[in-house]
Amino acid sequence: MRDRIAGAVGALSALAVAELVAGLVSGVPSLVEAVGSWVIDVVPPAVKDLAIAVFGTADKPALLVGIIVVAALLGGLVVGPLARRSAPAAGAVFGAFGLAGAFAAAREPAVSLGPSVAAGLAAAGSGWWVTGRLLDRAVDGTDEERRAFLRAASAVLVLGAASALVGRNLLERTKRVLAGRGDVVLPEPVSAAPPVPQNASLPVPGLSPIITPNRDFYRIDTALSTPRVDIATWTLRIEGNVAEPYEVTYPELLDMPMVERRITIACVSNQVGGDLVGTATWMGVPLRELLDRAKPGPGAEQVVGRSVDDFTVGFPLEAAYDGREALVAVGMNGEPLPFEHGFPARLVVAGLYGYVSATKWLLSIELHTWEGFDAYWIPRGWAKEAPIKTQSRIDTPRHNARIGMERRAIAGVAWAPTRGISKVEVQIDDGPWQEAVLSEPLSENTWRQWMIEWDPTPGTHLIRVRATDGDGVLQDGELRPPAPDGATGWHTVAVRVEA
Repeated sequence: MRDRIAGAVGALSALAVAELVAGLVSGVPSLVEAVGSWVIDVVPPAVKDLAIAVFGTADKPALLVGIIVVAALLGGLVVGPLARRSAPAAGAVFGAFGLAGAFAAAREPAVSLGPSVAAGLAAAGSGWWVTGRLLDRAVDGTDEERRAFLRAASAVLVLGAASALVGRNLLERTKRVLAGRGDVVLPEPVSAAPPVPQNASLPVPGLSPIITPNRDFYRIDTALSTPRVDIATWTLRIEGNVAEPYEVTYPELLDMPMVERRITIACVSNQVGGDLVGTATWMGVPLRELLDRAKPGPGAEQVVGRSVDDFTVGFPLEAAYDGREALVAVGMNGEPLPFEHGFPARLVVAGLYGYVSATKWLLSIELHTWEGFDAYWIPRGWAKEAPIKTQSRIDTPRHNARIGMERRAIAGVAWAPTRGISKVEVQIDDGPWQEAVLSEPLSENTWRQWMIEWDPTPGTHLIRVRATDGDGVLQDGELRPPAPDGATGWHTVAVRVEA
């Protein structure tokens, strides 16, 4: 048993040292994040959907915890017993894992192989040394010797956890300082968003705010660690099938005429009734102006957004010119883009799910033919065209809530970006559909709040909601999962009314 404990502690020590080195030495990547990013790239779409369904926006912390657990299990079940028989063989296993992490890190465009290998070997060496030292104490003997072994293993775990936390904090602090976001002052837009009308928000407790605060805005992407882009060296390239490719620096982008637009965006992984959707006031440069300067060439049909970590999206060129709002955004709700939402620049395109349009940490905009390029999620089984479907959600009362018999509101939000919402209806049990009161719309690109008054009676009740978009088309009621182009169905909650 003690050889397994030694191996598990040694493996965790290796991870801790890797994090500490990444925090202390500039240019050294986090191997834990690198392995996590590799996992995200190779898992089947069904696994990704399951992770989001189970963990929601905590899917990435869950993945990191999973990596730590797997490392401890491999150390305990494989390395520890092997080290008991052959220390060199255990060292070779540690070295192999260290190099695997290094090569996973070197996949990233901005990471060099040399620092990655150095970090991997340092982690492997520390894990091997800790395992060996603990095994020296793992001898059959007195109760006091066994207690001494456990004390030593516990001390190493505490020291390792502290080292990992220090390394993580140093790494994040360094990235934030180097990025320069704290020095950014956004310009005044040439076309500002009008004030939010008073009737755009309904006075119902528990109802989603009409503008989603940045801290509450959903985040779903493939970046395990939020990129910190240095605006002093960052440029945005417009290239591909264009007559005049060019690039702009961050100050040059801020000097361009900015507009403010309120747009609701949603993740294609959002389940019926899910919260992977939000509305923000975005500030940015209209995409068509950047493309016009580059002069799209003949055959240009697809806009591809590429991020600093080489993630890509792709959507029809027509979306930049058909009148919808399509921005290269630099601001979100009155401040520079938060790191988690794409600083220094990102794409926001009304009416398209994020996986085909919303590139964060934008590095380049490329024009291709439609068939000539498949973005990140397309080979993984997702649809190439992905307009956001009409959806509605019940915010209050919550599913499985227990409530009293006093009169109350049933309320929620509905969205159909680029089409708007014209009607929302609510059904209680098998009763008639009742038309809800709607908040005043901000625009056809944003969600609307809705509500009805309800006098509940004792028992369990089913409440469902459906919306009709601005074109008069009723929301699809057939229940389908998110893959391959967005979930459908009417959100339904069960509520228990107690006398």
